[in-house]
Amino acid sequence: MDLFHNLVLGFSVALGLQNVFFCLLGALIGTLIGVLPGIGPVATLAMLLPTTFYLPPTPALIMLAGIYYGAQYGGSTTAILVNLPGESSSVVTCIDGHKMALKGRAGAALAIAALGSFFAGTVSTVLIAAASPPLAHVALQFGAAEYFSLMVLGLTGAVVLARGSLPKAFAMIFLGLLLGIVGTDLNSGQQRFTFGLPDLSDGINFVLVAMGLFGAAEIITNLEKTEGRKVSAVIGKLWPTMDEFKQAWPAVLRGTGLGAILGVLPGGGALLASFAAYTMEKKFSKTPERFGTGAIEGVAGPESANNAGAQTSFIPLLTLGIPSNPVMALMIGAMTIQGIAPGPRVMTQQPDLFWGMIASMWIGNAMLLVINLPMIGLWVRLLNVPYRLLFPMILMLCSIGVYSVNSSTFEVGLTALFGFLGYIFMKLGCEPAPLILGFILGPLMEENLRRALVLSRGDPLVFAQRPISAGLLIVAFALMALVILPSFRKTREVAFTE
Repeated sequence: MDLFHNLVLGFSVALGLQNVFFCLLGALIGTLIGVLPGIGPVATLAMLLPTTFYLPPTPALIMLAGIYYGAQYGGSTTAILVNLPGESSSVVTCIDGHKMALKGRAGAALAIAALGSFFAGTVSTVLIAAASPPLAHVALQFGAAEYFSLMVLGLTGAVVLARGSLPKAFAMIFLGLLLGIVGTDLNSGQQRFTFGLPDLSDGINFVLVAMGLFGAAEIITNLEKTEGRKVSAVIGKLWPTMDEFKQAWPAVLRGTGLGAILGVLPGGGALLASFAAYTMEKKFSKTPERFGTGAIEGVAGPESANNAGAQTSFIPLLTLGIPSNPVMALMIGAMTIQGIAPGPRVMTQQPDLFWGMIASMWIGNAMLLVINLPMIGLWVRLLNVPYRLLFPMILMLCSIGVYSVNSSTFEVGLTALFGFLGYIFMKLGCEPAPLILGFILGPLMEENLRRALVLSRGDPLVFAQRPISAGLLIVAFALMALVILPSFRKTREVAFTE
């Protein structure tokens, strides 16, 4: 009954006129940036973070959440019609989705992608509503030692599940931790890594780091790309046949279950879920040779998984205050901007915000189903907009957004510097996601480490003496041991290569 009453409260908040408007706005923006190749949800959320200064907390977070799961819907459109993923989690949709488009079955592929995403989003929202209260209750028992150990586990998981070289992932997390402690030490009052610059005495603003690493760097990288876009002109009948439905629905169920699990893992989310779902569908299929030639399961499984993974990644954010991927790190940044401390107390202290955001996901998924199918013609026309016309407007909005935060030209320059660094990282094969997780968790880890040591009078064994803390550290060390093993490293490299 408590869950029912909480959902009634959530819908009463989410159905408010202002919240419905921002939910629709987030869904539209998410679909748009999913459709347009070269603009992902991370970059978009980074660019829109300054706008949250001027919005109440609930509509601001509802809009940002809508952008994230909306991009999973929109990314399938460009993947199927253009063979160019608008969002990274839609990469595997290109393989069979575009082949279906070339056979005149683009409409069926788009419909299955939208329906599978809607089903996965609905189920995942139920899971969030059901799983969040008990997890938040457990999290309320956490002390400083448990939170420190949980963050160690989160960063370890981010390394294990990060693409590319392990040493590079470690280096990026370490750099993020260092950047996170720039500024004035709250305990001693000493300035750290400020190089005598007064502008750095309050630390580096999360908005400009995210906007530079993901927004500006993405623009620079996309300017190098010269390939054209050939849109499949034949959409075909916008409804799958009965045989296609029979082939697709088991893939939708499996993709939803797998995505829901992987979304909760540190470093997981939509991208990992979509790749894993495609691999699983090939394993389950009695005719795996069909994959790569237009198998509808190759669209249904990944598209369901990426939406389920996108939404269940909110579980650790809402219950523990721990980001499982870069988008959730940006959500923590938005909550911090609003003066909200992420964690289990949000549910008890701000139930309107917590349950309103969950209920808005149901409304947002229904809106996305309506937005995507009837408006396919509009999205196809948008695909023909040249990127050379888009990027100056994006850069201008980035600069205005950064300047509006503190009216500081220094921060605009620092954003440009992080954009250049992000571009170098991409060239070196260094994924920026671990850096942003380290940047967010670094100050929190330091704070909880110091608090735990103060409470234990300097005894470091406190982390091993508390059962939950010890268990989390054991899991973290076990993951580290697995990473060191050559057989595991080889399997990991093969998995990411595939």
